[in-house]
Amino acid sequence: MSAPDPEAAGFQGPTLGILGGGQLAQMLALAALPLGVRVRVLEPDPQAPARLCAEHLLAPYTDPAGLDALAECDAVTLEFENVPVEALAALDGRVPVRPGGGLLARSKHRAREKEALRAAGVQTAPFVAVESEADVDGALERVGGRGILKTSELGYDGKGQARVSTPAELAGAWAALGRVPCVLEGLVAFEREVSLSVARTAGGELAYGPLIGNVHRDGILRTSIYPAVAPEGTVLDDLEARAREAARAVAEAWGLEGLLTVEFFLLPGGALLANEVAPRVHNSGHLTQDGGGLSQFGAQVRAVLGLPLADWRPLLPCAMVNVVGVEGQEPDWPAIDALPGTHVHLYHKAPRAGRKLGHVNVVAPDLETLRERLTWLEHLIP
Repeated sequence: MSAPDPEAAGFQGPTLGILGGGQLAQMLALAALPLGVRVRVLEPDPQAPARLCAEHLLAPYTDPAGLDALAECDAVTLEFENVPVEALAALDGRVPVRPGGGLLARSKHRAREKEALRAAGVQTAPFVAVESEADVDGALERVGGRGILKTSELGYDGKGQARVSTPAELAGAWAALGRVPCVLEGLVAFEREVSLSVARTAGGELAYGPLIGNVHRDGILRTSIYPAVAPEGTVLDDLEARAREAARAVAEAWGLEGLLTVEFFLLPGGALLANEVAPRVHNSGHLTQDGGGLSQFGAQVRAVLGLPLADWRPLLPCAMVNVVGVEGQEPDWPAIDALPGTHVHLYHKAPRAGRKLGHVNVVAPDLETLRERLTWLEHLIP
């Protein structure tokens, strides 16, 4: 079935192209439509979630005809950082791509990312690039004696990494990962994990999302909560201000156009170390969809297209729980839907163990009620 003709329908607004058609593109498209923005996605998967709410260009990311169609948009953004360089080269000079190729080159490579974070004045955990046999020798001692070896590219949600605590374990882990370029990160005794997003227009206008607290399970984000909880002796407003300053430093040093999210380790005493940067909307920010106010998806659309932009944060306490496929188990959807304050977001993906199938946002009038509702919800999701 062909897509409706926007001109025939009286369409007058801008068109946003997206490289990728997964759940993030789906949610970006849903946020764009009320703004009068038409969305076109380039995605090789015929079952792409975004096909349900956007024009779907069913083709490889490097397909010339598909890239020509994206080049006709007012601007192009992305839902994942590992965009083929050929695709970016084909769009260069024809349409604004936000974020651009230079920023993506940093964020998609963990060692380059950490070097660029430090160059921007943002602190990270100790790390060593491991790209040859010579790099393995003495690397563990340089990061404090224990660490996590991660592939520099492509790994996500706990994939492509291994914990190591001896030189023999490090050598074995590097071999098991295929001796590809990796980064060895020193283990950090953090108290909790938090994240914060920043959006920046091509003209340099900045806006920020809220500080969000995160809990991971098996390397995958399980729960996010707003407002984040500050450690004892730390003022939440001060903590958020410091996270904003770090995000601002990254956005300006890297020439951000669009939105990026910084994940932090929060140390005892309140110090922040940047862990990773995602040049896009982030799983932890999904709770902004239902807490009132602008969502992270609306913020990215606005920043990319140069629409009016402002800080975004929920108006009420809220949380998000990821729904990840578990073999032989299914969430109790009727019971979840019946809980007060819940909002179900499904990705229209075939169930598979370890695959993100959706998320559930829960909103409450106060933190005590939110915690109660979150406890009920956790019992209903495997």
